[in-house]
Amino acid sequence: MSVLAAAFRDYPWTRWVIPNDDYTHRLAELQEIYLQLALEHGVVLVDSQVRAVTALMPPTAPTPPATVQERIADLHGTRLHAVANLDLPASPSDAWILATLGVVPEEQGAGLGTLVTTAALQHLDETGAPRVSLETSDARNVTFYERLGFALTDTHHTGDGPVVHSMIRNSSPARS
Repeated sequence: MSVLAAAFRDYPWTRWVIPNDDYTHRLAELQEIYLQLALEHGVVLVDSQVRAVTALMPPTAPTPPATVQERIADLHGTRLHAVANLDLPASPSDAWILATLGVVPEEQGAGLGTLVTTAALQHLDETGAPRVSLETSDARNVTFYERLGFALTDTHHTGDGPVVHSMIRNSSPARS
């Protein structure tokens, strides 16, 4: 959780969707909630020293309980309305979602994000997941994800918020 909070501290999307009031606490708690959901229903991988984390959710993941949804809404506070009114393209109904990938800032660029994400994607390929989708609000991430086999499918301008790039990756045949 602290890895993700550190990694997303200055990320355009989180800076836009989380109010400045108590930002650091809100960010950490939201990351903890989302990571817990991924641990319960999806795939979470970390490197051996827990400097990088990736979490993916299956298309069959249940909706979080009402109490969790209410807490998420509370943490988004005054920004909830802006987030709820976005009209981003939907992921394909059979797609896993690469929900998050974070690397502690001092280790970014060292290959740890590639390491954990490649392992997660290989696992999904081996289990027959047909595709994986994601959204990123950092244009530099588009090139990173393209190297991992993702293709850009949409670029959405959110008005007063960050640009959101939607991407998809079709699975590779399982390795024998």
